[in-house]
Amino acid sequence: MRFEQARRIQNLPPYLFARIEQLIAQKRAEGVDIISLGIGDPDQPTPEHIVRELIRAAGDPANHQYPSSAGMPAFRRAVADWYRRRFGVALDPANEVVALIGSKEGIAHISWCYLNPGDTVLVPDPGYPVYAGGAILAGAEPYYMPLRAETGFLPVLADIPTEVARKARLMFINYPNNPTGAVAGEEFFREVVAFAREFNILVCHDAAYTEIAYEGYRPPSFLAVPGAREVGIEFGSLSKPFNMTGWRIGWAVGCGEVVEALGRLKSNLDSGQFQAVQYAAIAGLNGPYEVVEQVNRVYRLRRDLLVDAFNGLGWRLEKPRATFYVWAPVPAGYTDASFAELMLEKAGVVITPGSGYGAAGAGYFRMSLTLPTERLREAVDRIKKNIGGVKF
Repeated sequence: MRFEQARRIQNLPPYLFARIEQLIAQKRAEGVDIISLGIGDPDQPTPEHIVRELIRAAGDPANHQYPSSAGMPAFRRAVADWYRRRFGVALDPANEVVALIGSKEGIAHISWCYLNPGDTVLVPDPGYPVYAGGAILAGAEPYYMPLRAETGFLPVLADIPTEVARKARLMFINYPNNPTGAVAGEEFFREVVAFAREFNILVCHDAAYTEIAYEGYRPPSFLAVPGAREVGIEFGSLSKPFNMTGWRIGWAVGCGEVVEALGRLKSNLDSGQFQAVQYAAIAGLNGPYEVVEQVNRVYRLRRDLLVDAFNGLGWRLEKPRATFYVWAPVPAGYTDASFAELMLEKAGVVITPGSGYGAAGAGYFRMSLTLPTERLREAVDRIKKNIGGVKF
């Protein structure tokens, strides 16, 4: 028998990381020792105090029943307290915070709350595939905002045609940025707020990487800009700073009516996050934060190792101020796909072709710093030995 898939599924491209995982598995089955710089999944363990709190809470029978879809009041209060300490942003935990089963879940679902079939959504290109994927599942049509090196990988809002802006109902932005590693300041966020007010657009800021930063840089929150809370929300997660990608715990905060709509959708689709995980997340948010600083020191060492190695081969890369990614142009004569194939075949190293993040990512590739430092050193040695003759 053959069952016809719904058009919303047919319109979805294959998920980028699923293809990477298949490629890695294929090569390993052939006996190749693969070093993957492809997927941004922290290799360091979750801090011990968070694990201990999970074990404690998991042993309490009170946490074995259905949780609230919106999240425990204690978790939402911990998120609000953290926003006040970290960004100086005051949030009402009852009405402006909702728990998510990882920020990716909320990013996908927000499109279901505000987009109807045929609506337009503004999506960064290159960008995290879920921005467009969630919108496509809602029947909307993405309009891609190109992120280019000459503009610091910030979208130029003035370049968006007026007729497109008038049709748009939602905009995704993401800083510090995946995949480019670019950062944005308050000036850009103020421009976004003004643009959103002019065209009545809901802004969704993915802030998953605000705590992965270097040399004292402290990425700002979109919500710290005056007027931002009236036009948007911000997604956050414990995945990156606390090495908790598999725990699936995050939040959306900001405009109360948008938070309520997302919570209402979730109450019809899922049963919330296991309360023991929420208690563990509270332990992370409440500190100590030295564990985050330690993680960033490790990533900084790896960043310097990787960027210095590529610059020694002829690249002219700047060291990113945030995220654990390095975004680089491919050498002359290669596409991002053909260079990724060369790296795999000659060095046994996996990189991510930039076009996997959108058409504007063509000609670039992304490397992740989330693998043991010694393996990264080995990857660098292989690249120097086997790719060093490529002309740049």
